[in-house]
Amino acid sequence: MNNDADAAPVPYMERTRNYYRALGYDKDYVWARFDEVPFAPLPKPLAELNVALIATAGPPDESSRDAHGRRRVWSCNVDAAPARFDTDLAWDKESTHTDDRETFLPIDAMRRLVSRGVVGGLARRFHRAPTDYSHAKTIDQDAPELLRRLREDKADAALLTAL
Repeated sequence: MNNDADAAPVPYMERTRNYYRALGYDKDYVWARFDEVPFAPLPKPLAELNVALIATAGPPDESSRDAHGRRRVWSCNVDAAPARFDTDLAWDKESTHTDDRETFLPIDAMRRLVSRGVVGGLARRFHRAPTDYSHAKTIDQDAPELLRRLREDKADAALLTAL
């Protein structure tokens, strides 16, 4: 194994283009961009906020897929979170894994922050945001569904973590 000084950066963009080409897509993936950032300042201090967690990984079973086998928005009570997750994303499986849930869904870390008064509260559910080649599906379906669920959970803010 190389030491960090000898390791070259991962050519992520090139690898992603090659991945989608290997899947048979005719056009290269176009990274989403927004001329106006769709984020907002926090409405009150962090110590007063109810924060929800959103991850890109989901349960290893089929419960987070629609009838066509595509990933969909999925939610679960933080007290019933699966110990192990899965993802459709390509990643460097030699350097990391999906067995350490806390690295991409920091429920325990958030609970510690709540107990210390750093964060006001942790929303009752966490959510899975599907990763999809389609920007239209993400913008028109998945994002509005996530927002609906966050509002249902009375979340003031969300922390998005990616696997």
